[in-house]
Amino acid sequence: MEIRVLRYFVEAAREASMTRAAQKLHVTQPTLSKQIKELEEELGQTLFVRGNYRIHLTPEGEILYKRALDILKMVDLTALEFASMNDFNGGDIHLGCAESDGVALLAKAAKQLQEEYKNLHFHLYSGNAETVCARLDKGLLDFAVVVQNVDLSKYAYLDLKVADTWGLIMRKDSPMVSKESVALEDLTELPLIVSRQGATNEMPEWLQANYPRLNIVATYDLIFNASILVKEGLGYALGLDKLVNTSAESILCFRPIRPVISSPLRLIWRKEQHFSRAASIYLEKVREICV
Repeated sequence: MEIRVLRYFVEAAREASMTRAAQKLHVTQPTLSKQIKELEEELGQTLFVRGNYRIHLTPEGEILYKRALDILKMVDLTALEFASMNDFNGGDIHLGCAESDGVALLAKAAKQLQEEYKNLHFHLYSGNAETVCARLDKGLLDFAVVVQNVDLSKYAYLDLKVADTWGLIMRKDSPMVSKESVALEDLTELPLIVSRQGATNEMPEWLQANYPRLNIVATYDLIFNASILVKEGLGYALGLDKLVNTSAESILCFRPIRPVISSPLRLIWRKEQHFSRAASIYLEKVREICV
């Protein structure tokens, strides 16, 4: 299976047309069709359903498309890494980030390095622990920033010495707003908007154990979207502090859970990771700031 042919396949899938894909790839349509047909024969699977004017992926084609994107990304990252080895003046760093105010520490490290290396570029991928770790495991990220514990058996990590506080985001006209904090038991009486991951290690231990008792009215991936639901009066968003606007001008406020539940922030990477020069100096800078 050749990298060139995978690029042909991906472009054909994106364009849903052999003719348009051939034009973008600067090859003839018969050449492209022949390459795709040979790929299908090699794999023993039909990858496209051909129509008169459009093509679309078969279920087997969908599987290859997802794999091909990851493979081509790795090929491109590797090429860039080797291109920067001889005369280093920058490079690309790929970070997976949980939603956390603590990411400011990583931004501080990035800013300091960019003052020295003008061609250093940072690429952020936002998501929960499950999604960023999946990309890290595939080699598509240099580092991931996670809140709460993950299985560290296959990762090396750096404690960032910052922690996020769990609580409720609520409207300022809520009956709960008169309280300085929210007791854990109060959570079972409220309509809650929680992370889609639910009872996973993204949530503190008490919340995992009591998840069946909670009144979950909605779930979210991004806390900003959850805050919109709160504004409309749908419920109380369970999440971390300092991620949405709760200033005097906002109709929202934050109340911490009592007793305080906090989640440490960690920078993780694969134990067998072979860092690029850019990733190595970034990790050194983050360590320096965390001392």
